[in-house]
Amino acid sequence: MRASLSFLSVAAGLAASVSAQSYTSIPDIQVYGQHFFYTNNGSQFYLKGVAYQQDYSPNGTADTNIKYKDPLADSDGCKRDIPYMKQIFTNVIRVYAIDPTANHDACMEALASADIYVIADMAEPSNSIVSDNPEWDVSLYQRYTSVVDALSKYKNVIGFFAGNENVSADNQTSAAAFVKAAVRDIKGYIHSQNYRNTLGVGYATADVPTRDDLAAYFACEPGNSGNTTQIDFWGYNVYSWCGNSSYSASSYGERVQFFSDYPVPVFFAEYGCNQNIDGGPFQRPFTEVEVLYGNMTDVFSGGIVYEWFESENSFGLVNISDNSVVPNPDFTSLRNQLSTIDPTITQSSDYHPSTDAPACPTTGASWEAVASPLPPSPNNQLCQCMAASLECNVKSDDEKLYADTFDYVCGANSDFCEGIAHNATTGSFGAYGACNPKEQLAWVVNQYYVGNNKASTNCDFSGVATVQSAATSSGCAELLSAAGTAGTGIVASPTGKGTAGATAASSSKSKGAAAPGVSTPAFFEYGSVMFVGYVAVAMMSMVGMIAL
Repeated sequence: MRASLSFLSVAAGLAASVSAQSYTSIPDIQVYGQHFFYTNNGSQFYLKGVAYQQDYSPNGTADTNIKYKDPLADSDGCKRDIPYMKQIFTNVIRVYAIDPTANHDACMEALASADIYVIADMAEPSNSIVSDNPEWDVSLYQRYTSVVDALSKYKNVIGFFAGNENVSADNQTSAAAFVKAAVRDIKGYIHSQNYRNTLGVGYATADVPTRDDLAAYFACEPGNSGNTTQIDFWGYNVYSWCGNSSYSASSYGERVQFFSDYPVPVFFAEYGCNQNIDGGPFQRPFTEVEVLYGNMTDVFSGGIVYEWFESENSFGLVNISDNSVVPNPDFTSLRNQLSTIDPTITQSSDYHPSTDAPACPTTGASWEAVASPLPPSPNNQLCQCMAASLECNVKSDDEKLYADTFDYVCGANSDFCEGIAHNATTGSFGAYGACNPKEQLAWVVNQYYVGNNKASTNCDFSGVATVQSAATSSGCAELLSAAGTAGTGIVASPTGKGTAGATAASSSKSKGAAAPGVSTPAFFEYGSVMFVGYVAVAMMSMVGMIAL
């Protein structure tokens, strides 16, 4: 039977134990070697966390119809839930999607006062990197950087996930390149904006057959990249310990062995299997806690239980009834297990890491993504400069009309489309592959127009395009020169604020097959056999990811 507790009595009972921290004064957490440490005293930090987002399932789909509630903007909900979180010793929450236009001060202050930190995913349901149609484009760059901008001032933010379970099948490994590019660019953005250097960027993976190659890929440092493309931490969504399992039966031991010399911290970004549990899913015994915070601590930095709110998936630790918190039985089980742990605390001054970056996986039958080059950094200024500089441009905003034109032009001459290539298997990337669909099509039709003697009949495409007067605005010449006449050159990463035009929670934009054409040209969904054949032999990678 569930125990119903009085919010007021719990809050009063915990008030004396909650430290008077503010989100401006709480010590931030830094990554050093394989561990996390408090910056104020150098003590090791273990994550004792819970996934905290109501009615949200990061299940690998992208849909404009899915709305979400930003948990960090709900100050009343935060204040209601925090006293109960402290009963299960919570010191970190994971949130899957926030509205960067909302105010988060009240919730972040309440969390800081309770010594609770945050790790935030940067995507949202209608704007994410899609598994079977991967892109790292200007829309996503704006979304990701807007989340960083919104949360960077809070010292109780540990960092961000650039992706979640992007590679969930063997035929999606080339998609990892787009997430690694996102890691590179968000790390670079944090540096360029002079945000604090303790903000980390990581990746969370499912327990998939390619997990070892994935781990190596995200931690490797190809060429002379230093750690610019390396994740800062590795999150593992693991559900192999069900009920009263064991260290060997759950394969926890294998994971400890594999990550024993991994160069960055590793933790469970989700855990808490609810299958085959005596008494039902809300009776999870959480016997894995003793092991996770016991003999695994040389390698693992704790974990985040899935999840706080009860929903249809039956993972909730609590139920919210009439705005009151009603704990489920597994809430008590988790509390009891966590109350007994006593992990060894290492001081950063006594810790001398010696792990090196692993080798990048070799491309072959089981791994498709090249480690270098990665997809180019999305540059909205470049895309706008390009569109303005063309003699033939796209006038229609109806992306459903674009497919036939993409098919025709790229099928007629593949050279016309090299500037929008994004093939992570061969490492072929055009400078304009991260632009929006209208800009990508503009580049393609202009290449066709110029390549066919600039005849006015070659800039129409059934009313989709039209001739215009080319213009090169201030600051454009250098960017366009770097991209080159074929659109295959390398352009410098943007250095300004990334939030111009960023999408918020109410955005109607969507990405991927569920809603064609927002991040990828509509030909991916509507293109003809001719263009599909061209894609297969020339440039486009048709495997991908979802980052939610």
